[in-house]
Amino acid sequence: MISKRYFKTKNEVEVTFEIPAEEVGRSISLVADFLDWQPVEMKKVAKTKSFKYKTRLPKNGQFEFRYLVDEEKWLNDPQADLYKPNGMGEDNGLVSTHQ
Repeated sequence: MISKRYFKTKNEVEVTFEIPAEEVGRSISLVADFLDWQPVEMKKVAKTKSFKYKTRLPKNGQFEFRYLVDEEKWLNDPQADLYKPNGMGEDNGLVSTHQ
């Protein structure tokens, strides 16, 4: 699940990436162009039984991302705004910050 919070006075959007814990393994990392394609481990939230990562991205942008489960299996978010071929025979998810 991806949720977005737009600010009236800022040129950025708060984006939260969330995956239910029962759908993945022991750990999950977000890998994205806005993170220079370096895996960043998502935090496990016991209250919601999910993994989350929250960040702020510039408004009016489009960003590629994927999830890496247990450092070995790639996963796309079914709620991505769009998908784009990544040149390796699979797709990356896209999150748009256009309002």
